[in-house]
Amino acid sequence: MAFTLLASSPASCPSKRQPEGPGFMVVKKKGSMRSDEGPQLENFPNEVLTHILSHLPASSLSAVSLASRRLYNLVTTPHAWRVAFSRFFPGQDVTDTSPITSGRISDDEEREQFREQRFFTRLTGLASWRSEYVLRTRLLRSLGRGKPAQGVEQSGSSRTNGVGNTGAVTTYTSGLFTSVNHLHGVFAQGKKYPRFIHGSDETGSAGSSDPKLGKTDSWGMADPQALPQFEDLFTGDVPYGLGDGPAGLPNVMDVSQPFGMVYGEGFPGGSVYYRAANEMRGVFLAHSPPSLADAESGIPNIPPLTEAISSLWIAKSMSVPNVTNGLIGIMTGSTLGVITAYSLGTDYLKTKPGQVMARWIPCPGVPIIAISVDDSYSTSRRALGRAWAVALNALGEVFYLSDVPIHPPFNALLGEDYLGRQAWICGRSVYWQVVEASRRIARDDPWQEAEVHGSYSPRSSCSSMNLSRQQLIAETHEIEKFMRFRPLHFRTVCHGWDMRRRLEVDFSGDDGNGAGESVFVIGCGINAGENAEIKRYTRCKIEQASLDGFTLPRTAPETPPMFSKQTKIPSIFGNVSKIKSEDITSPNSPISPMTKLDQPPGDVGSLMDEEWRISLLSLKSYPDVEITTSAIDLSTYALLTIDEDPLRTGNGKTIFTPLPGTPSDEISSTSIPGYRARYLAVGTKIGQVILWNMRGPQSANPQVVNELHPIRTIVTESPQISCLAVSALFIVHGGNDGLVQAWDPLASSAQPVRTLHSRFSSRARRRLIQAEARIHGVGINLYAAGAIVLDPDPTILRGMVSLGTHLRYWHYSSSAADQFQTKKRRLRRGERGSNGASDRFSNTGRGAILSQIAIEQQEVDQEKKEKAKEAARFAGRFGVGFAGLSEEEALRYAEMVSAQALIDDEERRISESRYFADTSEDSPAKGGSSARTVTPEASTRSQSMVPTSSIEAQPDYDHDLEEAIRLSLMDGHAIGDNGYSPSNGDYDVNFTYKQKKTGRSTSTSPSTSQASKNRFSSEGSYPMDKHAQLADDLEFALQLSLAEERSKQEAEAEAETDEFPGLGYAGTGKGKGRAI
Repeated sequence: MAFTLLASSPASCPSKRQPEGPGFMVVKKKGSMRSDEGPQLENFPNEVLTHILSHLPASSLSAVSLASRRLYNLVTTPHAWRVAFSRFFPGQDVTDTSPITSGRISDDEEREQFREQRFFTRLTGLASWRSEYVLRTRLLRSLGRGKPAQGVEQSGSSRTNGVGNTGAVTTYTSGLFTSVNHLHGVFAQGKKYPRFIHGSDETGSAGSSDPKLGKTDSWGMADPQALPQFEDLFTGDVPYGLGDGPAGLPNVMDVSQPFGMVYGEGFPGGSVYYRAANEMRGVFLAHSPPSLADAESGIPNIPPLTEAISSLWIAKSMSVPNVTNGLIGIMTGSTLGVITAYSLGTDYLKTKPGQVMARWIPCPGVPIIAISVDDSYSTSRRALGRAWAVALNALGEVFYLSDVPIHPPFNALLGEDYLGRQAWICGRSVYWQVVEASRRIARDDPWQEAEVHGSYSPRSSCSSMNLSRQQLIAETHEIEKFMRFRPLHFRTVCHGWDMRRRLEVDFSGDDGNGAGESVFVIGCGINAGENAEIKRYTRCKIEQASLDGFTLPRTAPETPPMFSKQTKIPSIFGNVSKIKSEDITSPNSPISPMTKLDQPPGDVGSLMDEEWRISLLSLKSYPDVEITTSAIDLSTYALLTIDEDPLRTGNGKTIFTPLPGTPSDEISSTSIPGYRARYLAVGTKIGQVILWNMRGPQSANPQVVNELHPIRTIVTESPQISCLAVSALFIVHGGNDGLVQAWDPLASSAQPVRTLHSRFSSRARRRLIQAEARIHGVGINLYAAGAIVLDPDPTILRGMVSLGTHLRYWHYSSSAADQFQTKKRRLRRGERGSNGASDRFSNTGRGAILSQIAIEQQEVDQEKKEKAKEAARFAGRFGVGFAGLSEEEALRYAEMVSAQALIDDEERRISESRYFADTSEDSPAKGGSSARTVTPEASTRSQSMVPTSSIEAQPDYDHDLEEAIRLSLMDGHAIGDNGYSPSNGDYDVNFTYKQKKTGRSTSTSPSTSQASKNRFSSEGSYPMDKHAQLADDLEFALQLSLAEERSKQEAEAEAETDEFPGLGYAGTGKGKGRAI
């Protein structure tokens, strides 16, 4: 059945205003009887449907699979979710980041393929495009909402509403006097509170803190060490080796929450200071004294007065100490090119903390400015011969270790000299290899004026080189000669002296052959005439080329014998006797490549060739930029190699093919979400954050240098970027103005996801600008964010940032992600309208709300009990709450009674005045006393019989008085001393008033009665008996009021002797006020 859409054009519409209604109408098309005419859903191609479905959010995309079988087949494929993910997370800009490295990649197909690729580190182990899309959107929404995390386990605290549960953010002081610029934390499993250590390299102080309590510990606060700086001792000398004297620099520091802090003095003659996590005081670590020098043993004489500490590293976990059998726990680099390893006091060798274990000199005379060690090093990586330690010197040379040193038999009872000699012997068991592509570049010397060519440098040899005694002595003397050179010599004969370079290493990069580590050397562009530059050196292993068909010389006995062309193997079960033993070990033997990689490192090296390839991280779009800080992704799944990946090792099977060196290859396009990318971020001096993929494509030719373009550029509101932290979910930047914000690296939003700390006031920022304009610079900036640390689990939204001398910890709820990740069976829901079903979560969501409501209800009940107790105390002391009334009710009752007494008094005065007027005209009233007994029931009946015309001349207060008396008598009570009166028939006592001597007082009761009689006698339309009843009622009311007033006066006279007398009678009438 076909339909036609009818609508009128604006030109055909009449000028007269038509009534509003539908702008179009669907009618059945005439003459169309077939139902398959027009566009049908089933006729759409899969590509078009996938494109349409990619516009839906994650929840709707999951629900649309229930519409039909075809939609179900489309939605359950990874391609649909990958397209939807690419649409929601735009990622890099295609026009700026297209990888144009050769002519073949510049066509439209490659650009379109690159357009859909999104490089990121996945959030979970067994991830898919659907799980990444749903989980990432929910976590970003939770981070933007900023709800405090619920259900955090309170260790050591029994309070339900502890300090750590009050909010999502906790800010407290660090206890230090200078800016905190070093942070490290150990995040426990689950959602327990972590432990942090913080330090400041300005004074060498460090401390630890617990964010649950919001305060620092006593560790480090009692250490009196205040170590000097280079500028304090060598005033006027230029640091960083740019002067004529020895190299010097500001003191360096590294902290580790499990093992403590290590501090290096950057001035000539400086030492290393170490304080363990379980010690309140630190110690200075041992030097290599000149008396220990021995050229025959390869131990050079190190001048102690010119050596300064330029780089440090301390273990963050037990991985490296365990694999190295306790040898490596601390590593230091000096300005003379010496690398020293210290132990942390493990149980392997029974060493004490800080014991020197190994020494090397990879580049004598050139400072070691950075050391990086793989904190995820394991025995499997050691078996593959992967690099685990990298060092960088001031000339840009990169050195690395792929073997573990072996220490000779250790005896802690021997002296320091013996232990120092053993350290040199242990160092000679391994060899620091240099990345050939990073070798120093010599300056042009056409006249050969230099004593030594700039490209040459000796190094400490390895014992496996089997040097003779004379060669070892010559090498030692040459090393001593180079250590006596000043930095001026190296700046004269070599290019690229810079002691402010930065080093970042990706130890978990993998090429599928047991290599793939990447070393990033970042030139910050601080020195005059130098531009910022970032180089990547990638280690690759390739198979050796086959030598079949080539005639080998007979003078090469080390070459293993090759297969001859006549040797054939018809079957793996037949002719086994023809296979020689040497043929099995040859490179062409029928052994699988994976079996070759499982062999010892020595055999692997004989089967694979190693080479380093260079890549440049493009900064063409940022001319004259100055880099201030850098960071890499330290998430859990960013630190795994291919062999350690859960997607490969899950259930003991290989789920995806090992990724090649180029992530854009077709083999890896459908293997794993995010293509095993890892972020490198740098911060600039103009407030920008630039991101690259550390594992981007590399050149196939080692002689060609390819270029990597940024995948994201973030422009912040901070004047400068002072610190960075990268996670698989978001990136956090800290500015020198105190602004701390979280951003999405995949650009789902152009704005920050959340502001973790607002920048300081405009006055502080103005002072910061003024300080930058001074010749000495800013100095210690107490407004800047110094360091940031994040939880390695990206699904837990917590971390810490240092702001001057304060620490700020945050922990936001990720309950939506927990609900998606849970593998528990969902509980059965209760019936509709029933609240009896149990909650799914006891510590998060609704369960947390119910517990909070119960706590608040308990607090309200406690407040009510306290108020009741206080009210009872006041009631017993001051009389508040008499007769069961509250204070407000008693006050209103007193006002009502006072108003009634005032009306009675005014009515009495009017009656007396009329009485005197009547006595002057008529005969005198009857004298004497009169006694009357009044029945309230009769008075009630007579009250309703009073005509309206008889009281028109009277004031309104007569009607109010009569109405009050009627209501009082209807209740059967009359107000007495106890607040209640007897019921009908209880008036068995006659009220008798005797005449007093004074003329005014003798007419008190009769005058009232007579005035009433005279007033009602003027009306002739009613009988006299009715007037008599009304007069009796009024006379009774007046007598009752006078009796009440008299009893009140007697009560007040008795109350004068009380300790707390009440308010006395003041003015006319009777008044009552609020009790005190």
